[in-house]
Amino acid sequence: MGILDDDIVAVREGTDIVAVISEHVGLKRTGRRWVGLCPFHNEKSGSFSVNAEQKLYYCFGCGAKGDAISFVREVEHLDFVAAVEKLAGKAGITLRYSDEGQSEGRKRRTRLLAAVEKATEWYHQRLLASPDAAAARAYLRSRGLTGDDVRAYRIGWAPEGWDELARALRLPDDDFVAAGLGFINSRSRPTDAFRGRVLFPIFDVKGDPVGFGGRIMPGAEGAKYKNSVDSPIYNKSSLLYGLNFAKADIVRADEAIVCEGYTDVIGFAKAGVPRAVATCGTALTEEHFKLLRSFARRLVLAFDADAAGQNAAERVYAWEKKYDLDVAVASFPGGVDPAELAQSDPAALAVAIADAKPFLKFRLDRVLDGATLDTPEHRVRAAESAMAVVQEHPSEMVRDQYLLEVAARCRIDPQQLRGRRFEAPAVPGAKREAAPRRSGSDDEPPPYGEPSPQRRRRAVPRDSSATEALRLLIWNHDEIAPWLAEVLFPDPVTATAYRSVIATQSLADAIMMAEAEEPVSGELLQRLAVEEPTAEAADVLARLVDEAAGAAMAALRAEAQVAQDPLAIGNTIGWLNLRIMELREPLTRQVALDELLDWLIDDEPALPDDEPALLDEDSVLPDEDSSVRESVGE
Repeated sequence: MGILDDDIVAVREGTDIVAVISEHVGLKRTGRRWVGLCPFHNEKSGSFSVNAEQKLYYCFGCGAKGDAISFVREVEHLDFVAAVEKLAGKAGITLRYSDEGQSEGRKRRTRLLAAVEKATEWYHQRLLASPDAAAARAYLRSRGLTGDDVRAYRIGWAPEGWDELARALRLPDDDFVAAGLGFINSRSRPTDAFRGRVLFPIFDVKGDPVGFGGRIMPGAEGAKYKNSVDSPIYNKSSLLYGLNFAKADIVRADEAIVCEGYTDVIGFAKAGVPRAVATCGTALTEEHFKLLRSFARRLVLAFDADAAGQNAAERVYAWEKKYDLDVAVASFPGGVDPAELAQSDPAALAVAIADAKPFLKFRLDRVLDGATLDTPEHRVRAAESAMAVVQEHPSEMVRDQYLLEVAARCRIDPQQLRGRRFEAPAVPGAKREAAPRRSGSDDEPPPYGEPSPQRRRRAVPRDSSATEALRLLIWNHDEIAPWLAEVLFPDPVTATAYRSVIATQSLADAIMMAEAEEPVSGELLQRLAVEEPTAEAADVLARLVDEAAGAAMAALRAEAQVAQDPLAIGNTIGWLNLRIMELREPLTRQVALDELLDWLIDDEPALPDDEPALLDEDSVLPDEDSSVRESVGE
């Protein structure tokens, strides 16, 4: 089940890839290509190239390649369907799905997203212009937020009335409730979910608003925070506030900062650290970890420096091991939260993140900083508790480094701590370590430095006559195709690439076909598609035929060494030699090219019937091979 193939093709063909990529990369036109700095790796020279005609991109620095769909997937970290849907929306294409129920579900999701978008804009305009939002605007200013901040994050105000949003939007009751905007009261009237609150829209990773986090005004009655209820488009256990804004910097820095409050996220951005996200009224979950792992390898927990925040930090230890993440914990001076520190001392906020402790160090310090070390008994008890935490780390070398720290702080001989097991407190959700793999088992990795079987592949060919011919074929297919044949592409990579281009109707299909047979061939086509040809077609074709004819002549010479009738082969070699010499002369090139192509393409090439013998037996065989020459008879 999924989007119909025809619609995916329509999205690819209907998308302006230059416009899509230009939203993220500054592109400059160079001939028929567009070039710029690659968004997938750090560089100073523009190695990122876009072919607007073929609708493909390729980076000569890191090898990133693809079409508009793959670009959106990589840059915005969307799955395939989400990327196609986003591009379809921009291109005005209505998508169809292979399953009718799925199609109806998508239509409903689209309606609910539209409903939340309307609500977001209505709440936002109320905050900006409504007299009853004056106190809310003053509160936000007191938190260090400017008008630009309010507009950038589309912060809103939910007025005190019971049904002001419902009356303003006049949505169908089912959509109003399903979108989490309100409920139907006992008198069967739609009633707003949020009243008298500053609202922070929660965006999904694509940037669509899907719900709200509401903060009551200081001094007002009621719960301090209120979040949208879970809905078909909003799940607080797998969403993170600010991820749509922060994901680019998270990927660039390979680090994500996790906060507790929405204003903390905004504070980090204002302080020049725009890679913070926050949970939506829930503790950090395993789904959050899985989501963040797709963006970065390092997480910094920047919870408020109170007991609840620190206790929440400890729960992630098992997930750190499970998802192979480096987790650190930041501490903030004076016990202030990140939003307050961003307002009072932005530089200190950046320093706190830079100085974040590794997760194990944070846990160890919590144990030892709270321990009494005034007697031998207390020091031993503290060391045992600390070592129970240390021994959970999977690296023996890391464990030993922390063992030395525990020994020093507790004034115990390190040898007393080595080789012992300490009772570790249970970690909620932790899994048992997998049993060691047996030597020689199927899933055993190859020796260090040797690629795994899945990664063993041919190298991408360097520039050659064959790759230049493929480049010309991609850029000028109709003019070049009649002059090429598979026999001109002797290596498997270029031969596969050539067959794929000839056998398909579009370059995208050719790339898919090539990758299925030889992945490097698909990569080669991706690269050549963004390299505008610089050589003359006639010169390239002549070199290609010259090389193929030379290889054929070398094979014939080897065959003549063992043939019973070397003179017959010698005539063919002589004919080939003459044609090759003619191929290298401008006046005779075209005739020689035609004759050599016909000869090379023939399934059983032989000397033309009317061609005279050109060589005697002495010119067929090397002089030193007298034994073979004597066997011919003189």
